[in-house]
Amino acid sequence: MPERTAQADRVFLVVVDDSPERAVALRYACLRARKSGGRVALLRITEPVGLQEWAGVGALMQEERRQAAEQTLSALAAEVQEITGGLPLLLIREGEAVETVITVLEEDPRISILVLATAPGTGGPGPLVTALAGRHAGQLRCPVTLVPGGMEDAELDRVT
Repeated sequence: MPERTAQADRVFLVVVDDSPERAVALRYACLRARKSGGRVALLRITEPVGLQEWAGVGALMQEERRQAAEQTLSALAAEVQEITGGLPLLLIREGEAVETVITVLEEDPRISILVLATAPGTGGPGPLVTALAGRHAGQLRCPVTLVPGGMEDAELDRVT
């Protein structure tokens, strides 16, 4: 019974940004969650609204960003449910990406794996992967799975 509870509490966190490799990280996390009886969490990080001369303008910009984040997560939630059979956890946070990911990991002990995809090609792994797998790796309390961003669905099915 404790093993079943541990599996149900296994959460795969995917950072939802606008990169093309996000789809690869999401599919990998969904397939792993489905096969291990876990769950997927989707984290959308919005940029903080800078100093505004008029508070109303800043509040409106913040609300627009939140609504856009909700729409993005809602669309991806349907995809997650289709693959895993379960609803994902949906998280929207405002802030700098690296700090926000570290904070979310600290706040939610159910998150057991952070799934990130590298940028395909030779342009480097991307700034979030570089930071979290490099100088901030010691601040993470869970493993990071790096998925090559150029993987096709058939390859993801095979490795999960």
